[in-house]
Amino acid sequence: MEGNPLGSVGDAELLARHVAGDPDAFGELVRRHRDRLWAVALRTLGDREEAADAVQDALVSAFRSAHTFRGQSAVTTWLHRITVNACLDRARRSASRRTAPVADEKNFEALMEPHESAEAPAERGELHRELLAALATLPAEQRAALVLVDMQGYPVAEAAKVLDVAVGTVKSRCARGRARLLPLLTHLRIGGGDSAAAGGGRNRAEGASVPETGTEKGGGGHR
Repeated sequence: MEGNPLGSVGDAELLARHVAGDPDAFGELVRRHRDRLWAVALRTLGDREEAADAVQDALVSAFRSAHTFRGQSAVTTWLHRITVNACLDRARRSASRRTAPVADEKNFEALMEPHESAEAPAERGELHRELLAALATLPAEQRAALVLVDMQGYPVAEAAKVLDVAVGTVKSRCARGRARLLPLLTHLRIGGGDSAAAGGGRNRAEGASVPETGTEKGGGGHR
């Protein structure tokens, strides 16, 4: 890529160059993956400041621990795992400080993609806010699994790698999470049909999925 000599270098090579002392290599990795890490953090935590801190913590951790990467997964999976770890740590600390989640409408509105905020129907914005408020009631581990599989479109096997758990664990967390969400989301059926079929089920765990809200694929973390 003109003006960016690292633009054509693969992720694993960038990480290796960073470990070897290249001052620009890690910055290129951040540029490539920051948006998806940010999207997952926002949807998992539901708070912009908490998400920003989680992503910053994750990137600092990745910067410092790059020498431990052994290539057993994709670099993007490794980065997303670290990010979700940071998110889950913050979610657990937050849960220990309060007995009930607080749904801040401004925070949830900020989770919308820019083009959605400007162009999507009002009903979609309301759907998105209600969905995120419902997700906030789940235990952090179930929430992370549902964010990856149902909102970000990860195949269950890939979500398992990101979360560093067995495939069956992801399926179980998704199933339990959906069961807890069902009473809260029954009224969010859209398009005159069952929204669980919106994605065709190709990348979903068994059972009804969280309703689609126009999000794009993102990344993950650990248990």
